[in-house]
Order: sequence, then structure tokens, then C-alpha cells
Amino acid sequence: MLESLGSVLPNAVAIAISPLPIIAVILMLMSPRARQLGVGFLLGWVIGVYAATTVFTLLAGVIPEPDSSGGSRPVMAVIQLVLGALLVLLGVRQWKSRPKPGEEAELPAWMSKIDSMRPMAALALGFALAAVNPKNLLMAAAAGTVIGRAAELAIGGQLATIGIFTVIAALTVAVPVLLAVFAPKKAASVLASVRVWLAEHNAAIMTVVFLVLGAQVIGKGLAGF
Repeated sequence: MLESLGSVLPNAVAIAISPLPIIAVILMLMSPRARQLGVGFLLGWVIGVYAATTVFTLLAGVIPEPDSSGGSRPVMAVIQLVLGALLVLLGVRQWKSRPKPGEEAELPAWMSKIDSMRPMAALALGFALAAVNPKNLLMAAAAGTVIGRAAELAIGGQLATIGIFTVIAALTVAVPVLLAVFAPKKAASVLASVRVWLAEHNAAIMTVVFLVLGAQVIGKGLAGF
């Protein structure tokens, strides 16, 4: 299990440092219903990451691979090459979308409605950003293909690996929520400055993440031939 977990750890970290979900939860924690919205978003985020990774793990487990004494895995290699290429393309797109010097970074329009959200809506948003957002979906797909094809993992091991993967991916959302719950006065100033910094550097952060992970996944794909 440790070998598989080590292989997918970069994907979990990539999901964890995605700026938009962190900004979203910070905005929720700065609203009048901070605790309800923050906890709801965190729950949706955890469910979304776990569900998406589980689906791709199951799909990877049923992909037929021909017997080969050389150890080649052409089907999985092609999937990894495609996933890697998509990650690289997302990185290029992020870089092109970065704000010009002196220009203020624009946040999605839906963020302006966070103050009026209800807890169930926050939960649904957390799930959507984790399991439906193309960026995180690609991360979960890349991790799921590794976990699903790990010969040393039985079903219990796969579920445990996905669980640890989800915990790591949820840390950056969970920490602000816990900070707001247990130290609300300190959280206000800290979270406000973090939100501004993340908004300014969102494109640069995700460009580096996508390019590095894309190269890694492409390398695994090439090694599978």
C-alpha cells in the first residue's frame, strides 16, 4: 500500500493546493454563517474527492491487460499519456489566463453569492468542485488508475489508500475550517490575507502543478510500453 500511496501522493497534494476551493471556503468562513457553511463545504469536498477517486479506481481495475512477459501495459500506458497531455494543456491554459501586470485577478462570479448560501448548497458546491471540476477530476483519474492497477492492493487496501489520499487532499480545506471553529478571532485576519495572496497567484500555482504532474504521468505512460 505504501508504494501505491507514494505514487499518488503528488496528485493528492495537487488537489490540496488548488486555490479556488481554499478561497471559496475562506469566503464562507468570513460570512455570518461561517461554521455551517464551512463544515458543509468540507463534507462535500471530502465526499467528492473520495467518490471520484473510487470511481476511477474501479474503472482501472476492470481494464483488460494482455499477458506479457516483458511487463508492458499498453492500455494503461495510453490512458496515462492522455491524462498527462490533458494536465499539460490545463497548465498552459492556466498560464495564458493569468492576470496581466497591474491587473486585479478576477474570481468566478459564483463566489459573490457565497454569503447567501445555505449549508446544503455549500455541501453541493464542495462536492462539485472536488468531483465534477475538470482540474480535480483529472487528478483523481490519474490517482485512481494507479490505485486500481496496483497488484499488491486488495479491495480493503484500495479503500484505505483512497481514504488516506482523500485526507491529504482535504487538508487545506479542513485547516481553515478547524481554525475558524476553534480560534475564530485569529482566523479572521489570517484567512483574509491568505485569500488575497491565493487570488493573486492562482494561475501561477496551478500552472506549475499541472505541468509537473502532467510530465510525471506522461513519464509513467511511456514506461508502460
